[in-house]
Amino acid sequence: MKKMFLAICAFTAMSAAQAQWKPAGDRIKTRWAEQVDPGQVLPEYPRPLIERSRWSSLNGLWEYAVAPLGAAEPAVFEGQILVPFCIESSLSGVMKEVGDRNELWYKREFTVPAGWKGKNVALNFGAVDWKADVFVNDVMIGSHKGGYTPFSFDITPFLAGKSKHKLVVRVWDPTDRGFQPRGKQVTNPESIWYTPVTGIWQTVWLEPVSASHVTAVKTIPCVDSGSLGVTVSTSQCGANDIVEVELSDRGRVVATAKGLPGNELRLSVSNPTLWDTQNPYLYDMKIAVVASGKTVDEVKSYAAFRKISTRRDDGGLMRMQLNGKDLFQYGPLDQGWWPDGLYTAPTDEALLFDIRKTKEWGFNMIRKHVKVEPARWYYHCDREGILVWQDMPSGDLGNRWEAHKYNGGTDRERTQESIDNYYREWEEIMNLCISNPSVVVWVPFNEGWGQFDTEKTAARTRAYDPSRLVNPASGGNHRPCGDILDLHNYPGPKMFLFDAERVNVLGEYGGIGLPLENHLWWDKRNWGYVQFKNENEVTAEYVKYAKELQGLVKRGFSAAVYTQTTDVEGEVNGLMTYDRRKVKINESEVRKANLDVIGELSK
Repeated sequence: MKKMFLAICAFTAMSAAQAQWKPAGDRIKTRWAEQVDPGQVLPEYPRPLIERSRWSSLNGLWEYAVAPLGAAEPAVFEGQILVPFCIESSLSGVMKEVGDRNELWYKREFTVPAGWKGKNVALNFGAVDWKADVFVNDVMIGSHKGGYTPFSFDITPFLAGKSKHKLVVRVWDPTDRGFQPRGKQVTNPESIWYTPVTGIWQTVWLEPVSASHVTAVKTIPCVDSGSLGVTVSTSQCGANDIVEVELSDRGRVVATAKGLPGNELRLSVSNPTLWDTQNPYLYDMKIAVVASGKTVDEVKSYAAFRKISTRRDDGGLMRMQLNGKDLFQYGPLDQGWWPDGLYTAPTDEALLFDIRKTKEWGFNMIRKHVKVEPARWYYHCDREGILVWQDMPSGDLGNRWEAHKYNGGTDRERTQESIDNYYREWEEIMNLCISNPSVVVWVPFNEGWGQFDTEKTAARTRAYDPSRLVNPASGGNHRPCGDILDLHNYPGPKMFLFDAERVNVLGEYGGIGLPLENHLWWDKRNWGYVQFKNENEVTAEYVKYAKELQGLVKRGFSAAVYTQTTDVEGEVNGLMTYDRRKVKINESEVRKANLDVIGELSK
């Protein structure tokens, strides 16, 4: 009876806390903001490429405090924050700036489910911007630097003798006053620069694991040989530990392999079904860690067979190919910002919405611009069949930029700490996406922003992942390296440089602006490269640019990126408003124009 009373009290307290939460501020919001439930925030399993059946989300209401940099854990916290929405966002329930002279503290309690007895407990973070220090039961168990990538800790040794456990996270983020990658975040947002994102902004969760368990899976297909290279990393490798991989096609096992953790296993499939934008076919994969003949860990995953490459066509022009066929890649610049959650979509449905809209508009590619998404975004791209160019988030800006000159501009002279941090974070980002078939191009730099050691960085990127193309500097200081020469030109498409040895692309153009009343982020000046008054004018200008682009395809362009999917804060050049409530184009006309551009290569 006493236990029931305590349980009722705990449930009542939790319900009361959830009832008190509400979005902060009065800025525009998406329709999905109304669906956010503090008791079930982003409840989907966050890591589809390494999926376990048992897990426990720690999303929800935590305590928070902002304290001076270097101070001890606050004795009293200020209030509640809804994780995983950053503190500057409306959906956090706080909407407060932190700055580089303060640290953001989080605190909550958790319990380990009784059914996990005898298992180790892994604590996982999807992403925390930027430096996170983690404490369990007042013991600092580890740190992570990097605002865009997941990290984990085995917290088992720190749980003994307790039923309830204290979890504290301390975060410091210097935004544009540091050298770290931060994309378009700035202390004073204006024009094309946006609000800072500080702290936890992706799912936090627990899961039961064995001492030896899967920590990473890398799958690289080779379409030419019909084989799939699979490398499984584990937390530790005992003398008798092996990993077993099983690949299935609609429930039928088609290939198996086993070997030691950390070694590439090759699975051979006769006449594999290829993944492409029209048929995004995924094979199911099961991975097990076996110790002394006993399975101690098992995860679900998936894989695909597809090949991205370049070749010289009959006219002598370098073209990109998907699965050995020329394909013009065409898509929007997608920045992945939300008026209510900033870096974090309110729901998984919202995360998927932008991708599906992009496909509906006739595009076959997305350039993910100076931001990295949660793992589920790439999973959705894999399933929907859309190609992804993945940017490295920019940081450490300050060098001279001459985009209209070949070998023009001056690369940034970074400190060694900045350089080392760049490469560490870039490799972590590539690790996050390396098994996603949708990701086909790596973009280390954008428009000379923090661009340094361009040739070395392009070579290092290619060496890290030879299976994809490298676009060394999208619209940046152009150097003869990598696979792609990428031009930016606003507002209309233009080819003002050409490289006979590499693929030529138009990495940004467009920026047709249309500010719509009641869908604007602020009352200050709104930014667009050109601005029009209504949907018909925007559509006519878009179609005009598309026809101009179509004429440049035969001259050598093999891909193009239109700016942009949605409005973002003060930028009003989206195909949709920032709140996703209004589409600003005639969708059928834009779809036809896009399909005409993509189809130009097949004429």
